[in-house]
Amino acid sequence: MRHTDPRTPRTGRPRSTAADTAILEATRASLVDLGWSKLTMGDVATRAGVAKTTLYRRWAGKNELVVDAVAVLFDELELPDRGSLAADVQGVVLQFATLLERPETRTALMAVVAESTRDDSLRRRIRSAIVDRQKRLVLLGRERAQARGELRYEDDASAAARNADLIFDVIAGAVVHRTLVSAEPVDAEWAGGFTTLLLLGLSGAQAG
Repeated sequence: MRHTDPRTPRTGRPRSTAADTAILEATRASLVDLGWSKLTMGDVATRAGVAKTTLYRRWAGKNELVVDAVAVLFDELELPDRGSLAADVQGVVLQFATLLERPETRTALMAVVAESTRDDSLRRRIRSAIVDRQKRLVLLGRERAQARGELRYEDDASAAARNADLIFDVIAGAVVHRTLVSAEPVDAEWAGGFTTLLLLGLSGAQAG
C-alpha cells in the first residue's frame, strides 16, 4: 500500500515521490548505523542526496521524519483472502514477524517507541501514522470472517470498535514481544498456536 503523508499538503512545487522514497530509506539507514541519538536531519539529507531544506519542507523535525519512515514499512502489510479467518490471522502474523526481522524495521520501531515515552506528540503521531492505519487489517479480516459466517455481526458499533482495538492490540503486542523482546522466532508452529488461542478467545467472547 502506498504511503501518504498525514499532514496537510502545502502549496508550491509538487512533491517528488522519488525524493520522498530516498529520504525515508536514508532515515532508516541512518537509524541502523547511528541510532536515534546521533541521527540528524543533515545526515539524512546527505545520504538521500537532497538539500536539508528539502527535508524541512516535508517534515518539521526528526520525530516526524522517523515515524513516517517506519509507517511506510508497515504499509507494506497486506491481508490477502486465504479462505478462512484462521488462515488470514496466521498469514498476517507471519508477514508481520518477517517485517520485524528486518534491521531497519526493528531499529526504527524500537527507537520511536522508546523516544515516545518522553514525548506525547510523538506518541500521538505513532498512533495516527502507524497504529490507526494498520487497524485496517483487523477490520478487513473481521469483515471477511463475518461474510463467511465465522463471526457474527455486532449490532453495537461502539462495542465493535472496542473489540477491533483489542484484537489489534493482542496480535501486535504478541508478535512485537515475541520478536523484539523475547527474541524468539515466530514460525508456522508458533503462529498456528497463537491463532488457535486467539480464535478460542473470539469464540468465547461471542458466545458470552
